[in-house]
Amino acid sequence: MNLAAIGVPGLIIILVIILILFGPRKLPEIGSAVGKTLAEFKKSTREILDDDDLDIKQSETDKQVK
Repeated sequence: MNLAAIGVPGLIIILVIILILFGPRKLPEIGSAVGKTLAEFKKSTREILDDDDLDIKQSETDKQVK
């Protein structure tokens, strides 16, 4: 499912449903939890990519030494 296919009306409906389910007092907590989760995901992804780059550079260095 493509997230862009939802569109603005779909997002508004989803946000209203979330507001009804959790209430206005819980929304800041939910937003904070989602933000922390995304930040941790980005950090982990960045670390994995950096490890891959390091492995590639190391293999290139090994090839040059031989």
